[in-house]
Amino acid sequence: MLILTLFAKKIVMNFILTIIIMNYIIGSPIANTTSSGDKDDMMIMFWNLENFFDYKDSGTGKSDNEFSARGSRYWTKTKFNNKCRAIAKSILWIADKEGRVPDLIGVAEIENRFVLQKLIENTALRKMDYDIVHYDSPDHRGIDVGLLYRKETMQLISSKSCRVSGYSEKFPHDSLRTRDILLVKLKILNKSENDRMSVINILVNHHPSKFGGPDTKWKREAAIKLLREITDSLFAAGEESIIVTGDFNDTPENRLFQRLCSNISVNKWGSSETLINKALQLSDMGMGSIRFNGKWELIDMFFVSEIHKNSEMKVISLPSLMIWDNIHPGLKPLRTYSGPKYLGGVSDHLPIILKIKDPLM
Repeated sequence: MLILTLFAKKIVMNFILTIIIMNYIIGSPIANTTSSGDKDDMMIMFWNLENFFDYKDSGTGKSDNEFSARGSRYWTKTKFNNKCRAIAKSILWIADKEGRVPDLIGVAEIENRFVLQKLIENTALRKMDYDIVHYDSPDHRGIDVGLLYRKETMQLISSKSCRVSGYSEKFPHDSLRTRDILLVKLKILNKSENDRMSVINILVNHHPSKFGGPDTKWKREAAIKLLREITDSLFAAGEESIIVTGDFNDTPENRLFQRLCSNISVNKWGSSETLINKALQLSDMGMGSIRFNGKWELIDMFFVSEIHKNSEMKVISLPSLMIWDNIHPGLKPLRTYSGPKYLGGVSDHLPIILKIKDPLM
């Protein structure tokens, strides 16, 4: 009886704490302004949400079956809603610390549009006026990338899902079923038509993993090849504002990324038509977005066109997203599951942000 009483008190205290946090968020300037902070600033966020599946066994993949109420993970509606709330609170915590709500949020490892719909409709994010860009990918696990954008600050112009294709001569029967690259073009609403930053192009990526060892390298090469083709076509069309983000499953110093950052020509403004890897300096400082065998690695990155060279990238380490690592002492991201054990966290990745200042300021 005593145990039940203590458990009930804990539930009540958690409920009261949630109400206090929600009242703070809803009543704060962040929730009631178009952009907390300098109007000429913009903030972009990316987060691999690790196995963000809905709670219904409605697909054909093994992972979809596993992450369902009757699956081996016993992924229930309650656990799903808890993850939605944890993601939303983390985003609003970042907004409070950084002085503004993210204008764009790229995400990876999401099952479908449904999970994003619930995220922006059934949590405190409903106050932020986010909308969704999402396409289904042919990934064998049934996971995709997506983008959230604030309708108060951004207007959708166009979007496209770009299919990664390729093959290996060594493994001709190893099909490349991976995540598409999402290309989205948006207008920044507080900019005039003649402003060089009135339009932004963002590409959201989740490149093939290293699971399977060195023989998987060709898959990431295929993704980089397509990504370079897309950015080249954007530069050729006269686009100047380009942001590339995502989980690249490789660290910034990998020579593979030189293919994105090699210079070819100069545009009419005198800017190089190439990309700058904003993660390189952070990686050199030992920072990372994922912890593997006790070592931090920065595999979530931003690449920017030269007009955004003065932008600032950060890895966000929220206290609520961390847990002590008993095997390799130190803090690590708190996952939703560790093997079959439910931990209640969000992801094995930390979120990253890019803060952009008007280049003419």
